[in-house]
This record gives sequence, structure tokens and C-alpha cells, in this order.
Amino acid sequence: MKLRYPVGIETFADIIEGKYAYVDKTEIIYRLTTTGKCFFLARPRRFGKSLMLSTMEAYFQAKKELFEGLWLGETEGVEWIKRPVFRMNFVDAECSIFGLQSSLENQLRHWEMEYYGYITKDLNYGQRFKNVIAKANEVTGQKAVVLIDEYDKLLVNSMHAPELHEELKQMLKPVFGVLKGADSYIHFSILT
Repeated sequence: MKLRYPVGIETFADIIEGKYAYVDKTEIIYRLTTTGKCFFLARPRRFGKSLMLSTMEAYFQAKKELFEGLWLGETEGVEWIKRPVFRMNFVDAECSIFGLQSSLENQLRHWEMEYYGYITKDLNYGQRFKNVIAKANEVTGQKAVVLIDEYDKLLVNSMHAPELHEELKQMLKPVFGVLKGADSYIHFSILT
């Protein structure tokens, strides 16, 4: 049988369902997600961070069928609890105030519609994020999982424009502050 390599594919479900080669690191992911609550992972580009978050997302959404034949799917005693997952990704956000606003707005609107059925606008992004995490906890009865990918992309890309850099930093600060402020509603969080 000829192996198919998932070049450029960073979605766990696409790799598994497409029968691409997959190096099973699910035991490491399980250990990470069961031994701590909040992590920061800094690794070089193309290191597999997005695929790792996609794998975590599938695990926390209790998609056990995707893990058949893998360590996580074959190990007894693993709890498959479906949790609300908030996965933020800034990889496609344009490096501008409008770009960050659009990215945050689109992600928050999606979650607010899912858990409230309407969009809130009178609060800043951090307050909206904290409120929707709390609402998800209330609706599902489960603590949330927060997965933030490419958190630093906009900050790195704006380093040579000090005013823009500072504005972006001030916009992101309350959003990332939610990881501490909503701690009682969060089961696990990671920033890459």
C-alpha cells in the first residue's frame, strides 16, 4: 500500500478520513490535556501546532470514531466528554485594526449565535468572549476548552509599526485576559 502524506493539511479529521499517514501522538496530547489546565506552546513555523490543536479539538468534541486505531481511541479509561470548544485562529487576520476587529467579530458572532441565539454588541471583545464561555458552560453543563492558534501573528507583523502594534496589543489584551478571568468556566486552554 502506498502512503499518502498530508502535505499542507492541518485538520485532524481530514487526515484520518482521507487515510493519510499520521504519526500517532495522541498519547502525548492526552497527557498534556489531563495534567494541566493552561499552556503556552512556542515552536517554529510548520512544527505541527495547528494539527495538534485540531486533534485536541476532535478529542474535546468527543469524536471517538476519528481515533480508532490510535492510542487515544484504543486505551481504556479515557473519558470522552463533549465540551464546548472555542478555537481562535489569527492566521488569516489582516494586520490592521480592521483585520483584527473582523477576525474577532466573526468568531464571537458565531459563538454568540450558537449559545445565545443573538449577537451582543455593547461590550468589548474580552467581555463578550468571557460571557459566551460562561453561557456555554451554563448551556452544556461542561467547562469550556479554549484553543488559540497563531496568537502572535498580528503582533509580530506589526512590530515595525509601533502605533499599530500598540493598538493591536491593547485590543488583544482583554481577549487573552479571559483565560484568567473566566478560569472557573474553563477546563483547558492553550495558546500557540
